Amino acid sequence: MMSQLVYGYIRVSSKDQKLDRQRRQMLEYGIPQSCIVADKQSGKDFRRPGYQRLTRKRIRPGDVLVIQSLDRLGRNYQEIKDEWKYLVRERKVSIRVLDMPLLDTAADQDLIGTLISNLVLELLSFVAENY
Repeated sequence: MMSQLVYGYIRVSSKDQKLDRQRRQMLEYGIPQSCIVADKQSGKDFRRPGYQRLTRKRIRPGDVLVIQSLDRLGRNYQEIKDEWKYLVRERKVSIRVLDMPLLDTAADQDLIGTLISNLVLELLSFVAENY
């Protein structure tokens, strides 16, 4: 059996913004530099080269995807929900959101915990798009 890998995904919206703070958080969390994937591109959709390489080619079932906050994943309410479901349910990848521990799908959750994380995801993905 292969061991679980933990990947960090970091994103800023434009080329003149810096990834330093997010990269530092991932390194402090214990993610090796080689497992941190970055994009300097808008979160309006998921057509970002680094993200696509990570989620479609590198990450495997049982692996963990770590993001600093939900808005680093994306800005489109429906696309965030669809991508989350794709990763967690179809690809069997766990997701950790550092600034929102309730969204940690890597933690063993009972039915109530899953319900709460789904509600929080709905709320936060709506906020990510609208504010």
